[in-house]
Amino acid sequence: MTDLLDHLASDIRRVSDRRVYGRVAGVQGMLVEVAGLQGHLSIGDRCRIRARAGRVVMAETVGFRDGRALVMPYQALEGVALGARAEAIAAEPAVRPTPAWLGRVVNAFGEPIDGGQPLAQGDEAQPIRGAPPPAHARKRIGEKIDLGVRVLNTFTTCCRGQRMGVFAGSGVGKSILMAMMARFSEAEVIVIGLIGERGREVQEFIQDELGEEGLARSVVVVATSDESALMRREAAHMTLALAEYFRDQGKDVLCLMDSVTRFAMAQREIGLSAGEPPATKGYTPTVFAELPRLLERAGPGAGPETGSITGLFTVLVEGDDHNEPISDAVRGILDGHIVLDRTIAHRNRYPAVNVLRSVSRTMPDCNSEPQNKLVDRARQLLSAYDDMAELIRLGAYRKGSDPQVDEAIRYNEPIERFISQGKEERATLEEGYQRLAELLGESYGEPPPDDPAADGPDAAAAG
Repeated sequence: MTDLLDHLASDIRRVSDRRVYGRVAGVQGMLVEVAGLQGHLSIGDRCRIRARAGRVVMAETVGFRDGRALVMPYQALEGVALGARAEAIAAEPAVRPTPAWLGRVVNAFGEPIDGGQPLAQGDEAQPIRGAPPPAHARKRIGEKIDLGVRVLNTFTTCCRGQRMGVFAGSGVGKSILMAMMARFSEAEVIVIGLIGERGREVQEFIQDELGEEGLARSVVVVATSDESALMRREAAHMTLALAEYFRDQGKDVLCLMDSVTRFAMAQREIGLSAGEPPATKGYTPTVFAELPRLLERAGPGAGPETGSITGLFTVLVEGDDHNEPISDAVRGILDGHIVLDRTIAHRNRYPAVNVLRSVSRTMPDCNSEPQNKLVDRARQLLSAYDDMAELIRLGAYRKGSDPQVDEAIRYNEPIERFISQGKEERATLEEGYQRLAELLGESYGEPPPDDPAADGPDAAAAG
């Protein structure tokens, strides 16, 4: 009873003491002009537009023109007439999550869309568009995190609080790779954002790819491709807001977002509708301003009691051009990139990660010297084979011409089998290095602490 009264008191405190109304003065495309609310709305504020048949359309302020507020709707504009009443909403857009949200699927407003019970509401409001912690107050990147995928654990080792991009064209296996990380990673909490996803694939991803095991410790935020640009953009911010909530609870969070490109496309739609001039490939300047604001929210927390957000953000590479504007911008913001290659997928090797083009910027420092040497040797063998691949396939390379190429040919097939992994197969972090060492015939590991040889020759002699 005490908890119920506390919630009621909190709700009462959030009720505004007055309401401010304006009127719809014009509609052009998806842009609505509202008169009478100047001075009461600022960029990012919301309002309710009363449509016919009692329908309410939520909208967000995106600009101003000739003394009128320019708002864009979250839903369709059917039923909105000239002179329709628009009510300003004073409260800052926020969400009130609790740990009970784990295992649920929500929309961009944090409302359940999985047919389950209403979601419990927490006491503290979490701003949907929160700011990242100050750079000087943030903790450093943590220890390595086991993502459960052998090729990522071994060749692009990721640390807690790191942000990585997964760059790929359509149909190369991004969704399955995300599902494998969601099921097999050692993260305490997983927040998944499906931004601009095909409606048909949402249930398939949740039931078939993610499964009960993955969903049990996850919150899934969904905005399908048929929803408005504002809903798709808001879903991306909601994903980070939920990740920040669990991070502030001291959890190590894995944030998976598919995809940043669709977030950028949504922001482009909003900017163009508001009259912003297009820049590179039609993307407006605000797109490149919003990308770091979104992606910088992932990372380590700011205090000793906070956890971290390890971010894996997919980038849909248009036309397999890895230098297109969004790919280029995101690559400069994140701490590494994983490249999925269509030619590798055509060979039916999954995950289709191109090891030679994938980089983790924290990897050399987080690995031991034997681990780095092991990975470097495997990369050298893959590089040597890749340089001569065409000649080898044509039969133009003569064995014995180059000892390094001969060695690369001998090890190429075993390394390919090592990288390949079924979507139901779990791989641990340490297992990857052990298997790679056995494959290459290398000694791996360091002497145990109680081994006299670990302290040098003098200690051994003393022993």
